[in-house]
Amino acid sequence: MRRQARYIHELPDWPTFRWDQDRLASTLAAVRHQQGRLIGRMEALGFPLQQEAVLQTLTEETVKSSEIEGQMLDAAQVRSSIARRLGMDAGGVDVVDRRVEGVVEMMLDATRNYEQPLTEERLFGWHSSLFPTGRRGMRKLHVGAWRDDSSGAMQVVSGPGGRERVHFEGPPAKRLDREMTTFLRWFNEGTGVAVADDVLKAGLAHLWFVTIHPFDDGNGRIARAIADLALALSEHSSQRFYSMSAQSRRERSDYYDILERTQKGTMDVTAWMEWFLGCLGRAIGGAQTTLAAVLRKARVWQALREVPINERQRVIVNRLLDGFEGKLTTSKWATIAKCSSDTALRDILDLVERGVLVRNPGAGRSTSYSLAEVR
Repeated sequence: MRRQARYIHELPDWPTFRWDQDRLASTLAAVRHQQGRLIGRMEALGFPLQQEAVLQTLTEETVKSSEIEGQMLDAAQVRSSIARRLGMDAGGVDVVDRRVEGVVEMMLDATRNYEQPLTEERLFGWHSSLFPTGRRGMRKLHVGAWRDDSSGAMQVVSGPGGRERVHFEGPPAKRLDREMTTFLRWFNEGTGVAVADDVLKAGLAHLWFVTIHPFDDGNGRIARAIADLALALSEHSSQRFYSMSAQSRRERSDYYDILERTQKGTMDVTAWMEWFLGCLGRAIGGAQTTLAAVLRKARVWQALREVPINERQRVIVNRLLDGFEGKLTTSKWATIAKCSSDTALRDILDLVERGVLVRNPGAGRSTSYSLAEVR
């Protein structure tokens, strides 16, 4: 007797996804309207500010997508890596972490080359970029290849050893060639499940790929990159002005909850699509924060156009504008600018005198500085 299916990939009608189009119609229309308004506002900014907005968005997308999976990346290194590839000022940060470079390579390939087919070779390249050492921690991975389940079934678990909770188990490895062939043919050619809109395609692609779970590790990040690719297709643009991953990170609990319920449910994925569209709408709404930061940066440099500053000062001011973590002290200045503490202090006092920086309350070793408000 056939055992009862636990997951949707075990159902006899897998992967014939379906959803209630009427139930999604108004939300989809609202999201599409938001997309159009945001793109229109950003295009009105002019190319330099557009590029700055893209840089901020891609930095947040890369950092938060990794953070969802418990991988913490240095935001300054990520920003520097992206900036160099976009031909922008890298901000004086030397990128040394190969993980950062790899994640950035994947994210930029997904968004800048959105018109290129999604192929097995391309996915293998993304996976290899995510794991340049071939390991995650001490665990050796099958890099640039589908998992083989040699160490057991692919399971998503949580909890301490001996009391783990299994949230999901992927299809057996022997099915992966067939599953991924079907998925890639659908994504590139539209065969099988009909999707009327590329925004819906993004939501379904994320769910479908992460349910197949074809790799040893990195499936969540690659699923989000595939969704970003589909969203770029929906806008016919490689310019990214909002971060779906950043919003998903803020809604991490809801994300995992709806994902688990969907993967243990039926082929009706209306609830997942509703969550995806809602999250996307909130991500687009949150882009106002990015826009505000970009405009503030522009105002600051406009106000400083007559102020003579050296290269070290320019680098640090940009770091403060990009969201400096913690408080700026003389020792941090010296470390970032690669100069002596005496030079750092002279640089700082010069900017304080010119009204660019202000001294925060406190004295002695706790003395710190912030950017002055630009009016």
